[in-house]
Amino acid sequence: MPELIKLYIRNVAIGFGIAACFVAGLLWFDVMGLWALVSGSSSGLLAVFMLWFMNGIVFAGVQFAWAVMALAEDDSGPRGGTPVAHQFEPVRVPAESRSRQARQIRR
Repeated sequence: MPELIKLYIRNVAIGFGIAACFVAGLLWFDVMGLWALVSGSSSGLLAVFMLWFMNGIVFAGVQFAWAVMALAEDDSGPRGGTPVAHQFEPVRVPAESRSRQARQIRR
């Protein structure tokens, strides 16, 4: 199996694991009465699954993005070419005056 696929599967599994810990924490600390709501409902298990799955998608995406960005090489050396000393010179730009009639039409 290619290394990139292994990296993806590993990081998605880590992301869903983090989401499981997050949802378990939400239920354990009864944030906003979530445990009471889930345990008192007939579809509470479905709600917990959906909460875990949706958070898992987000955490897996973030985890994989972090892993891919961590693959970048270190740019420790100088970047670009040799510095060039710029000498700025004024440039004359001709300005033409408008006729009186054109100025009156513009107003």
